Amino acid sequence: MSTTAPLIAAWARSAVVARDGAFKALHAHDIGAPVVQALLERAGMAASHVDAIVVGNALGAGGNPARMLALHAGLPEACAALTVDTQCCAGLDAVSVGVALIASGQAEVVMAGGVEAWSRSPIRMHRPRHKNEVAMPYERPAFAPTPDKDPDMLLSAARYAAQNGYTREQQEAYAMQSHAHAVAHVTRMAKEIVPVAGVTHDTYPRHIDSHRAARMPVVARSDIPTPDSSEACALSALTIAAQADGAAFVLLLTPNAASRLNVRSQATWVSNASVGGAPEFPLLAAELAAREALKRADIAHAHQMQFVELHDAFAVQGLSFAERLGLAPECLNPLGGGLARGHPIGASAAIALVRLLANLDHHGTSGAHGLAAVAGAGGLGAAAVVRWL
Repeated sequence: MSTTAPLIAAWARSAVVARDGAFKALHAHDIGAPVVQALLERAGMAASHVDAIVVGNALGAGGNPARMLALHAGLPEACAALTVDTQCCAGLDAVSVGVALIASGQAEVVMAGGVEAWSRSPIRMHRPRHKNEVAMPYERPAFAPTPDKDPDMLLSAARYAAQNGYTREQQEAYAMQSHAHAVAHVTRMAKEIVPVAGVTHDTYPRHIDSHRAARMPVVARSDIPTPDSSEACALSALTIAAQADGAAFVLLLTPNAASRLNVRSQATWVSNASVGGAPEFPLLAAELAAREALKRADIAHAHQMQFVELHDAFAVQGLSFAERLGLAPECLNPLGGGLARGHPIGASAAIALVRLLANLDHHGTSGAHGLAAVAGAGGLGAAAVVRWL
């Protein structure tokens, strides 16, 4: 069993494209394969050296999306292929599984990340239980066994906002900042994006001012009576991440493999955590995972991170995460987060990790640490700490 932390040789992602946009005809393996191939090219590594691929995916049609992607990308038939579905956490959990494969001696070179083709996701239906019943369509599965623990996620976020006094104006200010950062750094982010179907930049970020924000429709408000807060703390369309398609991967390997294959690595894995929290308030699980990952890295405070990337599916989530970890909101996602890009569920957390590595690369501070975190449906959280070499 290896006790040496895996190295990170390369990272890349596709653009994030709003659902039914430029990727609407592409399956998950169509979006992911160019990213996997580009990683190998950037690392100067032949596909034959990849021992395993681990892929986060939440909306596929079953089967094994990782195997489809491996074969489509030209990885060897002998390459192990594992698909992980922990919903929004899947992309980061997939990388953690890849780290575990290396740490346990089962692999030396692993491709790991996530991909989602929301535009091609299957229409879901429950089979009839009896002869005269009809099939019943459903939008999402249950994430907890009882309804009180499994509210609609928009409603859950609205309840949390109202109970904790996060106003619509605060949420929209946070979201506008995310869009502004993303728009301002399109050129810088081009380095991490692999062209897929001719798309070279995230398509959703836009210029939004307070007047436009005020006209955004309300999409959720708390149903729990709280004085003057249900409306004041409502969620508008601007404050939730849009449904999207996309992919992101990192290339992990052992120091021995890096030396043998003459591959230069720029970062090392330090720690990770996959945790559970209150299923009725899933947005809180990112903070729990972040604290655990920091603890396992023997790092006392999030302030010690040079960069923190949170996949913020909701503006209230970003505001809460920053407050509970003692960070200023502007310390999160310096080039914009999920609110600006969109939310390709199985890929979103891997995109946050790629964004983190790209930020560390841009600044190039030896020994600097970074944190990536995400929360997922059912009250799951995932986080990871990496260090720049």
